[in-house]
Parts: sequence; C-alpha cells; structure tokens
Amino acid sequence: MRILSIGQRLQHAALPITSIEASELAGHEDIPLYDYIIISGGDGTIRRVINTLQHIPHSAAFILNPTGSFNVVAKLHRVPKVEKVLKRLAEGETLRTQKHRYYTLNQEVFLFSAGNMGDLQHIFLAETLRFGLLKGNMLKYLLAVLFLLPLHLVMTPFMLLSANRFFIFTPASFIKKFGSFYGEVKELRIDLGNSYNFVELDGDIVTIEEPLLHIKPAGDIDIVIAY
Repeated sequence: MRILSIGQRLQHAALPITSIEASELAGHEDIPLYDYIIISGGDGTIRRVINTLQHIPHSAAFILNPTGSFNVVAKLHRVPKVEKVLKRLAEGETLRTQKHRYYTLNQEVFLFSAGNMGDLQHIFLAETLRFGLLKGNMLKYLLAVLFLLPLHLVMTPFMLLSANRFFIFTPASFIKKFGSFYGEVKELRIDLGNSYNFVELDGDIVTIEEPLLHIKPAGDIDIVIAY
C-alpha cells in the first residue's frame, strides 16, 4: 500500500506516506502507484488537485483532511478525521468510499460550485479580508455577506434573468434550474460575451480567457467516508 499526502506532512509508523506540496503534484511521476491520496486544505485545494490529476491515469481513493474555511465537500460526505482513517488502514481495515461527481468548465474542474454572480463578488471580497485576525476565521465570509447585502438585493433578480450570468451549486440539486441558477448540471453552453472573464469555482477565482463556456459532468472521484 502506498499513500500520498498533499499539502501537509503526515507520518505513521506502520504506513508508507510520501508528503508533497500541491505545487509539486504535476511533476510527481508516481501518481499511478498510490492507493490513497490525502488532500489537506479546503475546497479550493481539492479542486486544484483534481484539476491537475484529471488527465493522469490513477485509481487512488481520496482521504480528505479539511483545514479550509468552508470544507463543503468534506461536510457533504461527512469524512472522518484523517488520524482515524490512518489508524484503520494500519489495522488492515477496508475503507468505505463514496463517489463524488466533478465537472469541467472549459479546461477547469469544479466539484460543486461555479458562477459569475453574487458568489464571485462574495469570494473576491472575502479574500480581500483575508488578513490579521480574519485570515483563518469564517467571520470574513459573514462580513462579506453583510457588506454586499444591498448589492445582492438589488442585482440578484436582474442576474437571474441574464443570459450571460450563471450560478451553479450542486448540493441544491432539488432545484433543477431557476433562471440562471442551476442545482443540477447536465451539459450547457454559456456565451459570456467577453473574452476575459472572472469565474468562481469552488471558492477559487479563476480567469477564463474565452467568451464561450462549455460546462459538463466529467467524471467521479472516490472519497473515503465514515462507517
């Protein structure tokens, strides 16, 4: 059994764990040899790792070590503590996994959220507030909501009716589509009308240098979950 840890140096006396930074992943040659890949970080870190791995053949299951602000993916799957997972692996237990669908937006990957509506402004302002006491504190997201509330109240109805605005949030799949809000993603194309655009993907702000977006389901990853 071989385990790769991304984003945090982890050790276990009974398990072989290789630790690297996320920036080293693209040049790491042994990806197909790992049985498990541990990702330490938030939703953006998970997205960037999957984005890098989407074209690299591998059969590893993912162990999430949520250390970010929201950790939506980890909450959706109710992942156990990484220490408990490693203990179970060392004892020879078979780990239970759950599939999580991921999507592509042109060349980029996202796991649950994408858009250029209020989510984009919210993430941008929250990241601006990421300093001092607010750096690792969820309060920055609450403050961003409060600061932007008047703008959201005025602009959201217009954005929901706009052909070149969109917001995807797959945990709300019970809402198939409402205006330019999508809770379920099949395949869609959106013409933004500009060749240089900012888009929010799982809490990351990504630059898309194309006017036409092609969004579609792209595959599944296996995430280790609790019993």
